[in-house]
Amino acid sequence: MPSLWNALTASGAPISSALRSRSTDVALAELAHGSSLAAPPETLRGRTVALATRDQLTTALALIELDGVARRIVLCTPDLTSEQLRTVVTAAGADVLIYDAVRTPDPGLCKEGVLVRPAVRATSVNRDGGVDTEWILLTSGTTGAPKLVLHSMASLSGALPRHGAGDAAVWSTHYDIRRYGGLQIFLRAVLGGVPLVLSDAAETPGDFLRRAGAAGVTHISGTPSHWRRALMSGAAASISPQYVRLSGEIADQSVLDNLRHAFPGARIAHAFASTEAGVAFDVTDGQAGFPASLVGQGGGAIDMKVEDGTLRIRSARTAARYLGGADAPLVSDGGYVDTGDLVELRDGRYYFVGRRGGIINVGGLKVYPEEIEAVINADTRVRMSLVRSRRNPITGAIVVADVVLADGASVAADESAQRHLRRELLERCRAALPAHKVPAALHFVAALDVSPAGKLVRPDA
Repeated sequence: MPSLWNALTASGAPISSALRSRSTDVALAELAHGSSLAAPPETLRGRTVALATRDQLTTALALIELDGVARRIVLCTPDLTSEQLRTVVTAAGADVLIYDAVRTPDPGLCKEGVLVRPAVRATSVNRDGGVDTEWILLTSGTTGAPKLVLHSMASLSGALPRHGAGDAAVWSTHYDIRRYGGLQIFLRAVLGGVPLVLSDAAETPGDFLRRAGAAGVTHISGTPSHWRRALMSGAAASISPQYVRLSGEIADQSVLDNLRHAFPGARIAHAFASTEAGVAFDVTDGQAGFPASLVGQGGGAIDMKVEDGTLRIRSARTAARYLGGADAPLVSDGGYVDTGDLVELRDGRYYFVGRRGGIINVGGLKVYPEEIEAVINADTRVRMSLVRSRRNPITGAIVVADVVLADGASVAADESAQRHLRRELLERCRAALPAHKVPAALHFVAALDVSPAGKLVRPDA
């Protein structure tokens, strides 16, 4: 597999793609005669580098420069604590820390530190690859020390579609490119030779969409929670995408319908992917879940099966292994990754019902929060919801729901309207769910916490 740089220049045509951040743009053609690194890239050949940058632009430039040069690249997410960062660096065996001006490294964390700038400085560089670089990604949604997952460029990019010559596509993503979902979009843009508009954690969803619209973004991705917040921002009309993609969380029918209404001319796709298993499938029919025909075929590039209610995946895009002291192997004896995602078969279609680790136990009965959220979110007056547990002396736990309204201002000012809407939402739940799954209380809130990975923060997970 050629390095990122070699793939970018393979055609011999002029490089027209660029990376666009909130503060600056960098044309990738500048890397032919310059570097963003304070040390010559060749001095890092065969070494293990930890990318501990804050800025996405510096991260992107370092990835392009170091793939095919470094033996191993560790993508450290910016939310790591100092203790977690030290654990990751040690587990990966990193001897070089790549940092930017926003994040100064702790003394003694690595043998050497190299600064990366959000710009390219003209200098003589050797862009020969030759090293099969290992890419180390961190799992999202992990408490304590995150798991380190080892990928190759082949497993990360082998099935990514390429854009044709003269394609006017401009990609963007709500994701951070240091996480699997964002990295996929970064690789699509770089390998496809098209511009990429990078998000910024300091931006509001509305400001990001307005900047993406001004840049002419045509393809854009994010988690369902990213998209719900974007729709709440009132800035959805700032973009006119051809392609909208969701992944990372369950895409219920409500969010798919809302995106179809907001972007009637776009192709709406929701994908299943995980850091360990890679991308399993895209669904483009506008319906939640996925066709049962995708499961159990066997012998294909991607094989899926459902065992004990859990989706399991085997493909060439699966990561090689965990690094460090992971509790369990990454794959089973048959080469399948246990995703931990629970599915149910209904009328020829599988629907995601939740995570195995997120089940709430109500008097010995299982409750999947996402199942209840889908019922609540189906009301057009609701933008998003979060179902969680509350201690109960009789059943051990009961479920309660926090709800963000699509138009919360008018209801918030009228207690009578609140009571009426709360009653109607609970009646909707009673009509669709067994009694133990109906929320004992429903609270209207202004916002819900979303993790740096773009997923709802679930206290029960």
